[in-house]
Amino acid sequence: MSVSRRAKRMERHHARTKRTASLNMVSLMDIFTILVFFLLVSSSSVQDLPNAKQIKLPESVSNQLPKETIVIVVGADDIVVQGRKIASVADVMRSSSTEIKSLKDELLRLTARKVRTKTADGKPVLREVTIMGDKKIPFALLKKIMLTCTKASYSNISLAVLRKRDKG
Repeated sequence: MSVSRRAKRMERHHARTKRTASLNMVSLMDIFTILVFFLLVSSSSVQDLPNAKQIKLPESVSNQLPKETIVIVVGADDIVVQGRKIASVADVMRSSSTEIKSLKDELLRLTARKVRTKTADGKPVLREVTIMGDKKIPFALLKKIMLTCTKASYSNISLAVLRKRDKG
């Protein structure tokens, strides 16, 4: 019995479709590589301040997000700049000086690491510092820290606060 042309054509078609589908691994690896790079780049642009569990920040209705600046953490016992302990709160409060020498030295050391001192239009770069202070620290201590920052040429001083939640 002879097979018709239509049957032969259908047989060839079914033989072609029985091949197993293969996965192109090169394209898949390219996609995952791009995904990993995207996640690495996007995770480094987070604008969060360091979390210090022993510090209770005051609340405010500020709408500005924190910038990447030098962070001074003032706890109940220590003053820490960029993760390095600089001074003890008790020693600073006992001192009759209006500025904190160890804090000024550390800020000047951090200033020396930054090369650029002027913007493209010739204006001096405003050095910024953020103070994360416990809400129970004395105002005299905060005043000494702010005066020391100003004397170390850090004229743009921000205070870290927690955003108040709306009641409504």
